[in-house]
Amino acid sequence: MTITEAQQTVDQWIKTTGVRYFNELTNTAILMEEVGEVARIMARKYGEQSFKKSDEEVNLADEMADVLFVLICLANQTGIDLHEALQKNLEKKTKRDSERHKNNEKLK
Repeated sequence: MTITEAQQTVDQWIKTTGVRYFNELTNTAILMEEVGEVARIMARKYGEQSFKKSDEEVNLADEMADVLFVLICLANQTGIDLHEALQKNLEKKTKRDSERHKNNEKLK
């Protein structure tokens, strides 16, 4: 699935199953909540924190998909073509960072 197809699929799902988009502020708050859930798993799986009994059934892929879904909702609501935005962002990073990372002693 391309990014464009993902945006179309989410839009269709919202209009048929989800009834309508939550407003942008609500979706921003939901995005922060979902990112927090990813951070919680990362801190426990790859960091120093330990899982509680209630955390045993966590699914990192599913939580990342939740983040992506809400981000796509926000893009759709605000008229952002994520395919185009990502392309432009990568071009910017390539131009800006073409030598910076190669010359970073911390990355060697």
